[in-house]
Amino acid sequence: MPKSIIINKHGGPGVLELVDVKVGTPGPNDIKIKNLAIGLNFIDTYHRSGLYPLKLPSPIGMEGAGIIEEVGSAVKNFSKGDKVTYASPPLGSYSDVRNIPEKIAIKIPDGISYKIAASIMTKGLTAHYLLFKTYQAKAGQTILFHAAAGGVGQIFCQWAKTIGCKVIGTVGSENKVEIAKKNGCDFVINYNKENFDKKVFEITNNEGVEIVYDGVGKDTFEKSINCLKPRGMLVSFGNSSGALDPIDVKKHIASKSLFFTRPGLTHYASDRNELIEGANKLFDAIKFGKIKIEIFNEYPLSQVKKAHEDLGARKIIGPALLIPNE
Repeated sequence: MPKSIIINKHGGPGVLELVDVKVGTPGPNDIKIKNLAIGLNFIDTYHRSGLYPLKLPSPIGMEGAGIIEEVGSAVKNFSKGDKVTYASPPLGSYSDVRNIPEKIAIKIPDGISYKIAASIMTKGLTAHYLLFKTYQAKAGQTILFHAAAGGVGQIFCQWAKTIGCKVIGTVGSENKVEIAKKNGCDFVINYNKENFDKKVFEITNNEGVEIVYDGVGKDTFEKSINCLKPRGMLVSFGNSSGALDPIDVKKHIASKSLFFTRPGLTHYASDRNELIEGANKLFDAIKFGKIKIEIFNEYPLSQVKKAHEDLGARKIIGPALLIPNE
């Protein structure tokens, strides 16, 4: 019988339960997919903990890749046996088999494995909208990206480098410095050892930067504001250190006529054409060697609690997967 991870209450990794589920016939606009690899993302911990509350009980997980077992009566763009990937709600990718809406599925092109597809859709599509949609970074521009050795950071920094950006990356420990450099950063700052805002001004000859990409949140916000030039932009897209405190518009924004935005993948992937555009650019960047993917670790779905413990402890350095039980 198919299995799925369910949470009946919010909390730590212990609330993740592996249970038997019934997966019915897909609806008219749905497809039934057998997951062969499942993406592990930090946002999954937000859903689990209640930082992003869910209506309980709830499945969990946004990202996966596998093979289509059955298609709904109105599905026109997919067939049984197609290889597909996805990275959008509804939640429930932590499962052996599930039904998903046709509109969120993307065909996996030749040359891209199930594991690569499952490991990069959320992170890669996030890097795409950050780099090309939220703010269009330009060749020769110096940009600051926090958590440069993380899953999104490794993809983003490689991609930004191919555009011709000068990339300043921050990391939280010394063992991540070389990872960030390997993935495209020109300068790397350990924000737990140095005041990264002061270091940014040293690097930029006291000018600051026009754009800061911040997925860390609470611990980096104030100094990220300090790093910006007048009329610069802070892109806040994550909370790995905790949710932001309320923003003081007069203090944080008006003081330098700054721009602040809080983008999310859901709003950049809800349009089918934009979703396909981003996925195609991502797949092409991988196939042509602009982005190199090294999967850091794989966990059996039955060891999901261990995976979340490692995720929360920042032990996962790079893309990681859950593999459904055989």
